[in-house]
Amino acid sequence: MKEPTPLDRIEVPRPRTDVVYAARLPGPGGSFRGLKRLLGAADCSKAGDRHAGLAASDDAEREAARELLGELTLEHLHDHPLTDARGEIDAVMRVNYDIDRDAFAPIASLRLGELKDHLLRATGLEVARLGRALTGVMAAALAKLCDVHELVYLARKISRPTRARTLLGAPGTLASRLQPNHPTDDLRGMTLLIYWGLSIGAGDALLGVNPAAGTVETTAAILRHLDRIRRAAGVPTQICCLSHLKVQLAALDQGAPVEILFQSLAGTESCCVTEFDVTVDLIDEGYRRMAARGPLAGQAEQFMYFETGQGSELTYGKHEGIDMATAEALCYGLARRWDPFMLNNVTGFIGPETHLDDREMILANLQDHFMGKLLGVPMGMAPCYTLHAHVTLEGQQMATQLLTAAGANYYMDVCLNTDRMLAYFDTSGHDVQTLRELHGRAPGGEFLEWALARGILARAGEGQGEAGAITRGPRFGDVRQFCPDEAELAELLAATPAAHGFATAGPRPANAVSRRGRRDEAIARSALATELREGELARVAAFRLISTTAASKGEHLGSADAGARLSAESAARLAPEEAEVQIVVSDGLSAEAVHRNLPDLLPVLLDGLGARGVTVGQPLLARYGRVKLAEAVAERLAARLVVVLLGERPGSGELASSSLSAYLAYRLPPGADQEAAAAFSGNPVIGFEYTVISNIHAGGLPAAEAGGVIVEKAVAVLAHRAAGNRLEASLAGGAA
Repeated sequence: MKEPTPLDRIEVPRPRTDVVYAARLPGPGGSFRGLKRLLGAADCSKAGDRHAGLAASDDAEREAARELLGELTLEHLHDHPLTDARGEIDAVMRVNYDIDRDAFAPIASLRLGELKDHLLRATGLEVARLGRALTGVMAAALAKLCDVHELVYLARKISRPTRARTLLGAPGTLASRLQPNHPTDDLRGMTLLIYWGLSIGAGDALLGVNPAAGTVETTAAILRHLDRIRRAAGVPTQICCLSHLKVQLAALDQGAPVEILFQSLAGTESCCVTEFDVTVDLIDEGYRRMAARGPLAGQAEQFMYFETGQGSELTYGKHEGIDMATAEALCYGLARRWDPFMLNNVTGFIGPETHLDDREMILANLQDHFMGKLLGVPMGMAPCYTLHAHVTLEGQQMATQLLTAAGANYYMDVCLNTDRMLAYFDTSGHDVQTLRELHGRAPGGEFLEWALARGILARAGEGQGEAGAITRGPRFGDVRQFCPDEAELAELLAATPAAHGFATAGPRPANAVSRRGRRDEAIARSALATELREGELARVAAFRLISTTAASKGEHLGSADAGARLSAESAARLAPEEAEVQIVVSDGLSAEAVHRNLPDLLPVLLDGLGARGVTVGQPLLARYGRVKLAEAVAERLAARLVVVLLGERPGSGELASSSLSAYLAYRLPPGADQEAAAAFSGNPVIGFEYTVISNIHAGGLPAAEAGGVIVEKAVAVLAHRAAGNRLEASLAGGAA
């Protein structure tokens, strides 16, 4: 185990006054005040940076910024750390300066352009060695000077293998993280998706579930179920439940098999603390507890798993004036502190407010993969998309071809590309096997031997391509090898949404299967065009109409915060009331979700809260709203708890395209509650805690049942005076 360097022992230069960088190129727009502005202008244009005012205005300004960057020395970049809104060095930036000083000293005087040329000429070992000498800012600056070929060529040189129970990322391999998410955490559906993935050679990196309910109880149950399946199948891999780190540690304390510890990361301390509820000290503690007491302690060389992706800092308004690519590189400089087994990049997951179209998504993924591998992180890639962005399956497939050429360690196996719980679209196990055969890759060694022995994979013989190459075996796609009981298989299939058939054609789903999936995606994408029909909703409840600062659907979809703010007129009309709970209904990303679910949900919710003696204000209805609208409403009405019923981004198919979520925002007034929340989160100015109940639709949590679930959770929030991870710790008996 590598012991993390104490934060106060990491040397970081003192902040300096912003430098004005003036280009020698002719024309206007060649002057940039401060390194943040220069870095933003040098990057390829992306929606998030445009919204934040960080992108160049045109190609001439962009090339001026790139020329200036290329002339800066590494020492200059080192000596000008980026600061937060207070002008201070935050913890993420500080960790990024924990570099190999012996490797940095000889290259400090190199200009960035000279470093790029040196790396293009160098061996892979040399590139990897020098990467340990760089901060995230240096890696991001370098990426902005590289074209597509250079991003692929440089990343391809670097190998970053890791080992938990099995080896991941060895040269010549391509692995997958099997992700059997289910909208209601139904273990039967997860089981089928695992069997299906294993049958097509997926899962050698990890069996990992994102739970719909991030409770300690659910997390422990999922981990035990994954462990039983892994043992029964004899499959050499590792398991993970992607709950919050605090929840996983509580499950570990209860004896659950937390083999790999997961956490999402951001590139600024303010985003990590206020939005992701983690600090460097907390992750240090998790790292040490796993090294001492994790199920793979003494066996695994690495046991941490992080997820990142361009844009989260900007979406939450916590980017500190730093462009998306640079913030992402800072995530990698942070992640290497804990020598992770895996890092998964999910750029494209957020939507059009960060990456508008295929081109922006593809370029960002190539940058991320290069920056992460250069900085020393084992990079798995998930070029993904949501239906409200102008990103397509074809664009995603182009990204995977380029990333495989660049040497990505692994991709996701999201069955038939459709995540049934998170309502986004990712790579599939079919994609992974296709890429293996196209690029001459194989699964990890231990998993490969298991798959060969089962007949899932085979070595190519005469007339099947290159002799010895890995291809499909006679049992490829045969789910029944794991579940021979037809009655049991039928039960598993009935519990699994969007299971369009097991048939394959080569490494691909059969045409009939693909057509059903693409049809469902088209149906779901059309749901984005729907608008709230206020007259119909008036028959459900006597709503008060309010508005946000988003004046149109286009502004709402493209802005990270317009839907989170009340319009001036609505803010002026709302005044403090005596009700404990306030309900806000908004279309979010699917007005149809509101219309499909509210008639059954809202009466149960109102009646249930009333029966429990909870006072509720007159419900509010808002077009073009986002989750954080809860905070503006809570402050104006002085409510203790705001329940936002919000249409989520459409998933695949008619049912998943009408998915609603309930966000319970607990307001923390000054005093004991706020102080307890601050101590628990590490955020001294925390004002709200959130609990979410998701996947409310006919194919997930039925609307009427969801009303009762929300009532119980709201009563628990009010009784414990806590929400989110603090509530779950309280319910679990204080473990955190």
